[in-house]
Amino acid sequence: MARPEQVLLLEPQHELKFRGPFSDVVTTNLKLSNPTDRNVCFKVKTTAPRRYCVRPNSGIIDAGTSINVSVMLQPFDYDPNEKSKHKFMVQSMLAPPDMTDMEGVWKEAKPEELMDSKLRCVFEMPVENEKTHDMESNKMMSSSLLKSDSSALPAKSLSSTLDDGEVKKIMEECKRLQMEAQRLREENKQIREDDGLRMRKSNVMSSQHTSVGMKKEEGLSARTVALIILFFVVGVIVGKLVL
Repeated sequence: MARPEQVLLLEPQHELKFRGPFSDVVTTNLKLSNPTDRNVCFKVKTTAPRRYCVRPNSGIIDAGTSINVSVMLQPFDYDPNEKSKHKFMVQSMLAPPDMTDMEGVWKEAKPEELMDSKLRCVFEMPVENEKTHDMESNKMMSSSLLKSDSSALPAKSLSSTLDDGEVKKIMEECKRLQMEAQRLREENKQIREDDGLRMRKSNVMSSQHTSVGMKKEEGLSARTVALIILFFVVGVIVGKLVL
């Protein structure tokens, strides 16, 4: 007589994956769900009991509930060329209504009452491509940080990260920029001096115009006074002659 189909829902269904490195305990989880309206007894067995620690490895799952089983792989020397032959089996049966001794129930169970599901074990190591990708990412990050901080580094720090040719180019560019700045400062100074000279000339010319005008006015006033005096003297003489 064929065994009944497994009533428990397993997650994962077919294989348990363990990801290295395996120098320490590696744990993976197996979820067992009971979708029925009856309690279900279960046991977790393995072909390599010394290599694994399972908690819990047996128990009762109430109707409509689930439990998580932790499967812990013990440390070992991993050989990538050796394929894992380890397997697990989840065995279950419907719990009798008047069950008091679970071990006794397992002993008295008939083969046609037992249900089981098998899972194989898969060992995985971090892929070399992932390691290479991480190293390249770290190099790119370091390069970007170097570029962003290079302007603030002194010449000694730059020389430790750049070759001699690049350092020489940078130093020559710095000298050229310093000479250009000096030339601009001198041009600016000359412009200021020329502006000051033009202002002084304009002030002198305006003062000369003012003094000339004043002299002209003084000359005019002196001539007017002389003419008045002359007219007065002529008038006096003419008056005496008439008398």
